[in-house]
Amino acid sequence: MKALEVYIGEGFAGPGVNAAHINIMIGPRSGPVGQAFTNSLSSPSQGHVPFMVVAQPNVPVKPATLYVNKADIGGDLHGNATWGASQAAIAKAVTEAMIDGTLPPEAANEWCIVTANWVNWSCDDLDAVYENNYVACKTAIHAAMNGLPRLDDVAKVKDQISNPFYTPKAQAA
Repeated sequence: MKALEVYIGEGFAGPGVNAAHINIMIGPRSGPVGQAFTNSLSSPSQGHVPFMVVAQPNVPVKPATLYVNKADIGGDLHGNATWGASQAAIAKAVTEAMIDGTLPPEAANEWCIVTANWVNWSCDDLDAVYENNYVACKTAIHAAMNGLPRLDDVAKVKDQISNPFYTPKAQAA
């Protein structure tokens, strides 16, 4: 695949209130992803404060990864699910992708990642949130780095468009 400035991926995992949905941008710090990273980090908005993903306190993952929450924090459990379980899952998925070669070697110090993460306000199981975010992030990274889905994959489902929140009536029958 041709080298790109921006790799974009999506991942969804798990059922119900502990499901995870992640959108991801990956690319060189000197390009559009780096610009998005710095703009997001320096421009928090009400309820959405992007933060660095860390493997442990004072150990940010490589490549530098920014966590952007899609849902404003809705209480203590939701905060722990977002800042704790979901962020830890992103840290694991990014670190594994760097170590296993999914991301190229130069990504460690020359690239960055921006993730947009959905954690449901009604989540009720931190371990399920962790597992689902881990799977969703791995899926998103893999998709981004491999140009997935392919156009023929999208064409195959054009008459069955749906998502966990909506299925058109014509398709539901």
